[in-house]
Amino acid sequence: MKLVRILLNKYLLTGLAFLLLMIFFDQNDWISQKARKKDLKDVNDNIEYLNREIGRMDTEYAAIRTDPKALEKYAREHYRMKKDSEDLYIIEQK
Repeated sequence: MKLVRILLNKYLLTGLAFLLLMIFFDQNDWISQKARKKDLKDVNDNIEYLNREIGRMDTEYAAIRTDPKALEKYAREHYRMKKDSEDLYIIEQK
C-alpha cells in the first residue's frame, strides 16, 4: 500500500513526465544531441584533414620555390610539360 502511494505521488509523476518530455520530445532531445555530437566529430575530423593538407601544400610550395628540380617535377606532373626532345605518353588508370 505504501509503495502504491509513493508511485502515485503527484511530484514523482510530474517529475517523470517532465523527464520523459525532455529526453524524447523536446527540441534538444537526447537523440538530437547524439546526432549533433556525431556531426561535430565529423566536422572536427574534416578540419584536421584540411589542416594536414595545408601543411603538405605549404611544404610542397616551399620546395617548388627553392628547388628547380622540384619545380620541374611539379610542372611535368600537373601541367604535362615536356622538353622538345621528349615524347609524352599519358596513361590513364580507371
